[in-house]
Amino acid sequence: MPKLATATKRLVLGLPFRSDELHGTLLRKRIALPVFASDALSSVAYAPQEVLITLSLAGLGAYALSPWVGVAVMVVLGTVIVSYRQNVHAYPSGGGDYEIATVNLGRYAGLTVASALLVDYTLTVAVSVSAAADNLGALIPFVGDHKVLFAVAAILLLTSINLRGVRESGITFAIPTYGFIVCAVGMIVVGVVRLATGDALVAPSAGFGILPEGGADSTDDLSQLALIFLVLRSFTQGCAALTGVEAISNGVPAFRKPKSRNAATTLAMLGLIAVFLFSGMIYLARASGVVMAERPAEQLVGAPSGYRQETLIAQLARTVFDGFPPGFWALTISTALILVLAANTAFNGFPVLGSILAQDRYLPRQLHTRGDRLAFSNGIVFLALFAIVLVVGFGAEVTALIPLYTVGVFVSFTLSQTGMVRHWTRLLRTEPDASEQARLRRSRWISGFGTAMTGTVLIVVLVTKFLVGAWIALLAGGLAFLMMLSIRRHYDRVSEEIAAPEVMSSTLPSRNHAVVLVSRLHMPTLRAVAYARATRPDVLEALTVNVDDGDTRALVAEWEKRGLPVPLKVVESPYREITKPILQYVKRIRTDNPRDVVTVFIPEYVLGRWWEQLLHNQSALRLKGRLLFQPGVMVVSVPWQLESSKRAAMRKPPGAPGSARRGYEAPNGAPTDAAPAPPPNPAAAPAPTSRTPARPR
Repeated sequence: MPKLATATKRLVLGLPFRSDELHGTLLRKRIALPVFASDALSSVAYAPQEVLITLSLAGLGAYALSPWVGVAVMVVLGTVIVSYRQNVHAYPSGGGDYEIATVNLGRYAGLTVASALLVDYTLTVAVSVSAAADNLGALIPFVGDHKVLFAVAAILLLTSINLRGVRESGITFAIPTYGFIVCAVGMIVVGVVRLATGDALVAPSAGFGILPEGGADSTDDLSQLALIFLVLRSFTQGCAALTGVEAISNGVPAFRKPKSRNAATTLAMLGLIAVFLFSGMIYLARASGVVMAERPAEQLVGAPSGYRQETLIAQLARTVFDGFPPGFWALTISTALILVLAANTAFNGFPVLGSILAQDRYLPRQLHTRGDRLAFSNGIVFLALFAIVLVVGFGAEVTALIPLYTVGVFVSFTLSQTGMVRHWTRLLRTEPDASEQARLRRSRWISGFGTAMTGTVLIVVLVTKFLVGAWIALLAGGLAFLMMLSIRRHYDRVSEEIAAPEVMSSTLPSRNHAVVLVSRLHMPTLRAVAYARATRPDVLEALTVNVDDGDTRALVAEWEKRGLPVPLKVVESPYREITKPILQYVKRIRTDNPRDVVTVFIPEYVLGRWWEQLLHNQSALRLKGRLLFQPGVMVVSVPWQLESSKRAAMRKPPGAPGSARRGYEAPNGAPTDAAPAPPPNPAAAPAPTSRTPARPR
């Protein structure tokens, strides 16, 4: 079974990488773009659609506002891109928004950013795979009818790919990402050319009407305040296009040198492509008359019976590539692929951020270490589990998940840019050069403008989305914040408790009182006695628990017959307990001699098969666990390899892990496997010399 598990792990993950091969996993710009920017690029597949769906609540007339909403989103996107290009130069260590907020605004601001990003990364995975299910459902109805199943399977696939390492996942994701860019850009170019040459574009949903909320036929029945609120909410839905931008600043260490410059170049490429795709989608949607509704069955007027609403990008592809089905198929499939792969942004950002937080003792230390393939495996697995919970809980519905989505990212944007304003201000105070001062002022102005823009969006998001789901994201972020504070307090308390004093105490234990636990007189017992004697304790005795008078008398008689040089003591157990009498005996030794240390030697079986662990020594495992909580008590396991463990070791290559399993010899007289024929009695050997004995094998 261990061999099968190892083979399966190698099949899924590949061969392990050496630590000194980490430099080989660093990314070129052409690979870094699909690895870190696929989320922001893929958002054009659903962000423009969400703008139209939200405006549809006011009726078809509100679609006239969609270009202005798109312009506002693009202004914010451009501002954030320019601001983050400064960030990667100022803070290239990979801490990103968390590091910027912590250094410039304090640890509580940093933790606020970290908790927001952890929640947002999880939502990135859930939203991306759910949107992929929607888009692929336009081509494969089975996927549309089983979105949750598809989304969960996609998350598991992404998890296995990412566990193989950043470099391999980047190469795997590069082709679909660039395929989507080519197909989407091609669709926009072909659509614009067709419109410029007088060719009409008519979407499948063109001509449908929309029944707005309240049953009105237009926006006339809506108050001006309600319309403004709806437009602002539409704007916040479109701002989903900004998610993923921060991942590059968190992933600077994964770039090849010069890291900061390569990261900044990748950010610029991301910004240009995202703005072009977003604006092109909005333009073609208006030109072709696409109609989208949040609840098509209730809101659409004039739709045929059984009408299935396709996504915006699917309708545009069907319209632009009318008469050329391969174009529709290519864009639909590439959109679904990049939406699945967009979750890779989170699979790279979440584990890196988790590792940094673990290094700062805000998360469990296990998140800081790299796995076999030099990826942060524990962080990847945790992210997958949390995302699956969200997908199942929200039924893989993009519109239901989006309100939770943009809260975290704009919290991090705003605090990060506020921190950068303080960063540039601090540098200005100490910079004597006039030209450099001018550059710093320009940088501060950019960060200040970014703070104003993202802060405004954050307020709008909280006001317009609080009741429709934003409160869930805020609650999750708050719980993550409190959890990280609690973990840090725990680690600080433990560090303080175990810290070595500046002046070490010279007080040593008065004596070492050794106790060897005995159930039967066999080779494991003899080895434990021999090793205990080799440690030269001040007091050495063997101990057995009387749970059966006949067995105990036989043991004592054989012990005396062999003339073993260690006294055997018997403790009574009228209720046939094993653990409690031994604990009481050890406590009594400590009570009578508080300055003594008690060393308990437990014979230990080494087993070669997993199921053998279930058949041996369960009571000794419990005993060992209880003894570890006793102050002044040391527990020593003395191994004895059974034949199954030796055969398992022979099947393993030299140095392979997991060659055998350990179990413990229970001091309860329970039946055990027959031991091999004993060699000359090790316990009857002469007392050891002054040389330090090696651990017997």
